[in-house]
Amino acid sequence: MRFSRAFIPTLKEKPAEAEIPSHTLMIRSGMLRKLGSGIYSYLPLAKKVINHIETIVREELDAIGCQEILMPVLHPRELWEMSGRWAVYGPELMRLTDRHDREFALGPTHEEVITLIAKYDIKSYKKLPINLYQIQTKFRDEIRPRFGVMRSREFIMKDAYSFHKDKKSLQKTYEDMYNAYSRIFARCGLKSVAVEADVGAIGGSSSHEFMVLAETGESEVLHCECGYAATSENAKITALDCNEHDEMIKLEKVYTPERKSVEEVSAFLGVLPKKLIKTIVYKADDNFVAILIRGDREINPVKVANFLQCVNLEFATEDEIAEFTHSTAGFVGPVGKKSIKLYADLNLKFMRNMVTGADEKDHHYKNVHLERDAHIDAWQDFIQAEKGDKCPKCGKAMSSFRGIEVGQVFQLGDKYSTAMEATYDAEDGSAIPYQMGCYGIGITRTMAASIEQFHDKDGIIWPISISPYDVELINLSPSDEDITEFCDNVYELLQDEFIDVLYDDRDEKAGFKFKDADLIGIPIHIIVGKKSFEQEMVEIKIRKTGEKITCAFDDILNRITMLIDKMYDEINKNVT
Repeated sequence: MRFSRAFIPTLKEKPAEAEIPSHTLMIRSGMLRKLGSGIYSYLPLAKKVINHIETIVREELDAIGCQEILMPVLHPRELWEMSGRWAVYGPELMRLTDRHDREFALGPTHEEVITLIAKYDIKSYKKLPINLYQIQTKFRDEIRPRFGVMRSREFIMKDAYSFHKDKKSLQKTYEDMYNAYSRIFARCGLKSVAVEADVGAIGGSSSHEFMVLAETGESEVLHCECGYAATSENAKITALDCNEHDEMIKLEKVYTPERKSVEEVSAFLGVLPKKLIKTIVYKADDNFVAILIRGDREINPVKVANFLQCVNLEFATEDEIAEFTHSTAGFVGPVGKKSIKLYADLNLKFMRNMVTGADEKDHHYKNVHLERDAHIDAWQDFIQAEKGDKCPKCGKAMSSFRGIEVGQVFQLGDKYSTAMEATYDAEDGSAIPYQMGCYGIGITRTMAASIEQFHDKDGIIWPISISPYDVELINLSPSDEDITEFCDNVYELLQDEFIDVLYDDRDEKAGFKFKDADLIGIPIHIIVGKKSFEQEMVEIKIRKTGEKITCAFDDILNRITMLIDKMYDEINKNVT
């Protein structure tokens, strides 16, 4: 493609709304244009990257026997009610009504649709297992769209769904997809890691997220040298330091005037924050519960919601706290309380002589031991994992890194097949619900994640496998007929060898062209100027390293081919 004819509207200035590098660089390099909040148009450079990622996905999935289909975006309400998710999915579900007042949703995911297809068309055990996938636009009404295509309301996703006669077959396909995902992200040139993850609104029994390592990642991942890795929301907590062998002291109520927060109370009483118990009151669907955790740790609402198996979880208001706990916000405590269910973090079971609210304004209890002084309805892991916590597998201290989720795999079990009465005919003639798996990759998210992982102060640095072009040919003297004729010939030579070339033939200054080339980030630049032309040489620049190579005219094709092959070799050595 000649740059003079290409639609690549680059910008010099950083867009005001961009918060992270990928958003900034996708707009500045002419890949992306905003239509509305969380809604973007993908221009030619972006579409080429998307096409390359989709090709890699198709090749890897087809290689393990998956089959591509295409399902509707528009889903009838009745279908989502069959699975129970019309209410569960909440406000993220884009809903609309047609002219006949029938309600629909714009698909954020397609478990219901694919289960209905299987229900009517995959009836015999002889047709199982089967794995079907699509690449399609999805819609989610994000409460706060941000970071460009990283968290948008409309995005491109690959979603696959597998059907099985038993859990053993599901486990085999889950492992196949897990391995295929590892190859996909490696072929995209990305450094990624798979971590244990929460199943969320999708549901199921087991899940892993594939994280691209990046400082701007929204997710914190905790990992250990033994191989354990999980998102901070899903990471399990082993025992924290405790004082279970201390002598228990008699319970004592103390005056704590206007001291509500952990910091205020611990400072006033001269104790460490870890000696306090926070009592956090939640409204879980239509029920009110109190969750108890150590004062020096943060609560994990995902763990709370999963334990309570609730759809909606929110903090109780001050009026609700007064009504259901018979206490005052800031002084709620568990001692002797029977008006509300009490659930305590496991670590508190081994803590003695703690401080809690006394259910009376300006008062707290000292020397609390929950097993002695309160009726705890259940003990559970409720705290947010942190860097330095002990690994649940080996006990060593865990490290952390930031990551961008680009894919997730789930073992759904019979969650949807049972709800939607989707069964297959077993060998003995009985009707058995399918075991299901589902597997998603954010195509546009993967594109943005690559930029987050590979960029510098000058622009994008594309891995060769997903770059919009392999080579950028830069003519520094387009008014010189001899140089232009030579560049035209090089352009045609490379194209004849199926090397994808962006040819900058524009009548612009050299500095302008160099800045655009670095901004766009194509892996290899061929630079032709008057001085090098007179010496029958060109300069080849490697975008990633900045290395510059002088190359004779008659060696251009050979040198470019070798460089491309080397770049692919670097990527492929990580593909297992």
